[in-house]
Formats: sequence, structure tokens, C-alpha cells
Amino acid sequence: MAKAIYVRFEAPKELIDKAYQVVELARDSGKLRKGTNEVTKLVERGDAQFVVMAEDVEPPEILAHMPLLCEEKGIPYSYVPSKQELGVAAGLGKATASCAIVDPGKGKPMMDELAAKVRALKK
Repeated sequence: MAKAIYVRFEAPKELIDKAYQVVELARDSGKLRKGTNEVTKLVERGDAQFVVMAEDVEPPEILAHMPLLCEEKGIPYSYVPSKQELGVAAGLGKATASCAIVDPGKGKPMMDELAAKVRALKK
């Protein structure tokens, strides 16, 4: 499958696993927002600390604006392959295209590590 237009870098498996874990930790011990409209608002306000996007979103235009917006605001982001799994990690039980970590809770050290690895990948 060709990469969607908004996927700016290839996330290795270790990064993907960490992204799901950070989402779960934020869900359980911090603050997490789901859904692209909500995530867009949080990024625009600078309230998101980390954004996770699914790579299998149809149509891809739904997330086309997100990487650029995150970069403008200096908010780290990463990708996971499955919107279904992202939804489960976020505690929705259904698919979600993206979610924003507002407060990572116990996931803070892992989120910071993830953000550093993502920065290194984009160089």
C-alpha cells in the first residue's frame, strides 16, 4: 500500500509500539483527546503535547493538514498503522484517525523519549 500523503516519515515498529503505549498511559493517567477536529483545535491552540495519527485513514485529506500544523506549532507527532488499534488504545472501542495527548500522565518519560526519536527520524 502506498503511503498516505500526510505520512512524512517511516515510523519503525519500536516507535509504533511506544506511540500506542503512550496513548494508553495518557488515557489511564493523563488527558487524551480523540478525533481529528478536536486534535486540530488543540494543536492550533498549542495545547497538545503529542499527536498520534493513523496511516490508514480514508480519505487521506482528513489528516493532510496535520503534520504541517504540528510542525508550525512545534508539537511532536508520530504515526501508527491502524486507526482501529489507535481507537482501542485511546479507549474508544472504535477507530479514530488521530488523537492528541494533552497531559501524558505516567507516560511523560516515554512521550519525551518518543518525541526525541521522532525528531531524530525527521532529520
